[in-house]
Parts: sequence; C-alpha cells; structure tokens
Amino acid sequence: MNYLVVGLGNIGAEYASTRHNMGFMILDAWAQASNVLFHTDRYGDIAEISFKGRHFTLLKPSTYMNLSGNAVRYWLQKLDLPLENLIVISDDLNLPFGTIRMRTSGSCGGHNGLENITWTLESDQWIRIRVGIGNDFARGTQVDFVLGNLSKEEMEQIPGLSERIVQGIKDISTIGPERAMNTLNTKPKPPKNTEESPKLSE
Repeated sequence: MNYLVVGLGNIGAEYASTRHNMGFMILDAWAQASNVLFHTDRYGDIAEISFKGRHFTLLKPSTYMNLSGNAVRYWLQKLDLPLENLIVISDDLNLPFGTIRMRTSGSCGGHNGLENITWTLESDQWIRIRVGIGNDFARGTQVDFVLGNLSKEEMEQIPGLSERIVQGIKDISTIGPERAMNTLNTKPKPPKNTEESPKLSE
C-alpha cells in the first residue's frame, strides 16, 4: 500500500520557520526521526519511508503555496495512486496553536494551498491534516502573521506535533482513516506530574 504525503509550505530559507510552512516542518521532523534525507526531484523535494509493508512518499512542493496542486497532481500520476491515498498537511488559522484536525474531505477553510489542490484535482475527496497556528493578529495583518516566524516556544513543540501526526498517518494506513481520525483529533493528555504533591499541613 503506497501513500503520497504532502507537506505544504513555501521554498526558500526566508520561509523556513514561518507559520505557513508548518507542513514542511512536520515532514522534516518525520524524515529526521527516520534517518532519511530529502532529494530534489520534479516539482519538489522527495523522501521515502516504509512502515509495516506500507510505503510513504513525502513531498515538499517547490511550486510555492498557491500552485501546490501542480506538484500533487504530477506525483499522484507518477506513483499511480488513487485520491484516497493522498494525505496533505497544512497550517490552519482557525485552530489554536498545536491543535490537530484530520478530515477525509471537505472545505479548504480559505487556505490557498488546499484550495489550489482541490481546484487542480477537481475533487476534495482526499485526506487533509490541519495544524493550528492560532490567529493572534490585528485586522488586516493576516499575511504578515502567516509569513511570520514561529516563536522559540512554538518551535519546540514541532517534534511532538510531528510525532502525533506521523502516528496518525501510520494509523490511516493500518486501521483506516475513520479510526485514525478519532484518535488524531483527540487532544493529547498533559504529562503526569511525577513529583509528589505537597501534603497539606494539619
């Protein structure tokens, strides 16, 4: 079973740590944790990862966000994959930072990259995983916000977010999208406090 996993973002060092590059960051973290490297190919950078007989082609499009559909269409056709084996990871302004939402179809929520993919493929019947970046910006400054850099504290959360998303993608390939969605869309439990609680004075 083969899958195309697309992380959305913009190419160039100046965009590397920006909120709009959340998809790139998640795939970079996955590749690093798996000890694989991206290589430049047509329409983007590609990495290959296998898991329990499943094969994942990771794609970071080089077409810039608004033309992401060109890269996705090319690689779907090259790999001869059906739409249900396409998984796209993007940032989302409508979700608090770090919140993850997976859907198997539906609205693009105003995201230019997702909208271009839908328009190019002439279908919205593919899996999208949206990662919240929050919306703490003044009216009229949305572009500056999404193209602004993540804070140090936010960057430190990327490996954990990637771990959750990667597990969700593996679940999609093993137990199916519906069950994976139920797990991935659940908020992670906060870490337990291992320190002994102070006793109340009598």
